[in-house]
Amino acid sequence: MRIAMISEHASPLAALGGVDAGGQNVHVAALSEALARRGHHVTVYTRRDATELPAKVRVGRGFEVVHVDAGPATHVPKDELLPFMGDLADGVARDWSQRPPDVVHGHFWMSGLAAMDAARRPDAGYRVPVIQTFHALGTVKRRHQGAEDTSPQERRWLEPGVGRSADRIIATCSDEVFELKAMGINTGKISIAPCGVDLSFFSADGPADSRKRRFRVLSVGRLVPRKGVDLVIRALPFLREAGFDDVELLIVGGGGDSGVLHADPEVRRLMDLATELGVADQVRLQGQVSRGEMPGIFRSADAVVCAPWYEPFGIVPLEAMACGVPVVAAAVGGLRDTVVDHGTGLHVPPRDPEAIASALALLFGNPDLRAELGNAGKLRAQTRYSWDRVAAETEKAYQLAVAGAPAGVAPMEGAAL
Repeated sequence: MRIAMISEHASPLAALGGVDAGGQNVHVAALSEALARRGHHVTVYTRRDATELPAKVRVGRGFEVVHVDAGPATHVPKDELLPFMGDLADGVARDWSQRPPDVVHGHFWMSGLAAMDAARRPDAGYRVPVIQTFHALGTVKRRHQGAEDTSPQERRWLEPGVGRSADRIIATCSDEVFELKAMGINTGKISIAPCGVDLSFFSADGPADSRKRRFRVLSVGRLVPRKGVDLVIRALPFLREAGFDDVELLIVGGGGDSGVLHADPEVRRLMDLATELGVADQVRLQGQVSRGEMPGIFRSADAVVCAPWYEPFGIVPLEAMACGVPVVAAAVGGLRDTVVDHGTGLHVPPRDPEAIASALALLFGNPDLRAELGNAGKLRAQTRYSWDRVAAETEKAYQLAVAGAPAGVAPMEGAAL
């Protein structure tokens, strides 16, 4: 099968950790590689955001990335990219002029607009089935961010339009299905396939990063307020009150290496908070690190905390679980599917630093529980979240779209609804 993917702001070649570079980049890259291993030919179309980028990059056998001229060849925040989606669709359609793909898969709502435009041009002589993965929904973002939501106003009606017009939707968790239904989208054309994790890379075997204190808590991801890193900092004084003061919080992520992080407003906010709470000596901001360093960093932690206000899915918990580390997760969105409460980690209410501290204190005080949860997480990651399994389920969704077959919500085998 010839598969086109459109990922307008999240290139599979991008460095991770910046404001607009995170889980979607990983998802598109890993899914493309896994589909290529299954014998498909995958082309990912993304917007050119630097003048020096080549027109095409062959990533591996059966997998290439095409940079399309759509707007200025520089970084543009994703919420400002809507005016360039027509140009992106034009570039994609030009590349299809000789041979269109069998399916096109849009990642994020704006990519869905470009996919729809390129796939359904009246004068093109073809109609390519459109599959859509949203990664995040505007309705959820508005609910949690309110006036701080920077999405363009057009998202309110264009995103549901993408959902209604797509031939098939791939949701990443059961919570997303309910959100899509509330948007008026027919659940009969929704499949569920989660994100995955690279099990050949993230594992419990191997060296661990060194640390300076008895306990290490790890937070990984983009440094934006909705990720809730400040909640983990606020948990440290509660841990101290509980008798756990020999604790370090390592924060990995941000818009640069540790030497230039001070220029990031969110970094300054976090460090000012740590100073105000008297825990600055316990907080270390690592900035962006190479992918090769991450397994050792995960293995060095007693627990990984994922405390977002909301989270469509979240790849970090999977990477932690694959490395045998228990996860303290806010009970929101896809985290409720991936992290099993008292099974592979502990759930806490959202925006509750005291609950985070209580969960960490339970883990710090019970090494047998830490080991039990870590081992269960490793097994869950290995049996349910390999990218090869996710690719197989994605392939089924493609086949349904090509066949035009009506169906009920089609979950990944074994996935909870």
